[in-house]
Amino acid sequence: MRCKSQLNVLHLYVKCINLAFNEIIKTKGVIMQKTVVVSVKCPYCGHSLMDEANMLHEVPSIHLKARSGEKDGNIHLCSHYGCYDHTCDIELAAGDIAEFSCPHCGTKLIKDTCEKCSAPMVPLLLENGGRVNFCSRKGCPQHQIVFEDVSDAMQLFYDEYGA
Repeated sequence: MRCKSQLNVLHLYVKCINLAFNEIIKTKGVIMQKTVVVSVKCPYCGHSLMDEANMLHEVPSIHLKARSGEKDGNIHLCSHYGCYDHTCDIELAAGDIAEFSCPHCGTKLIKDTCEKCSAPMVPLLLENGGRVNFCSRKGCPQHQIVFEDVSDAMQLFYDEYGA
């Protein structure tokens, strides 16, 4: 019973965070979408995947190795949660399923299956606790932030929106 209660509280916090991600704020008459920039690391070797040499939208990108068919390359993902912008030195066509791996240890990054399209999900650890999963199929919008500890969720929420 206690676990179910904690799970409900965690679910509520994640809902609050998702609502906050979508909050629109006015700054000097310009409407801007408030976004959260995630910092991630490899779930296997623990090395940071943030690449300050390859910025996207003025923040460090997430650097991964990508494989599609027989082509291998580097991909840099935008670290704004919910943004799908990226650069890649191999072509990924819409609907392609890519294999992603850590550029440091080379381990394939696969966990679970996408609920929307059944492609493998790619897990990355958040630097400050929890993890981000995204779908490996180009064009699938499925992604999620998962917290195993409510305090991690609250800390992320406070870091982004606290006073």
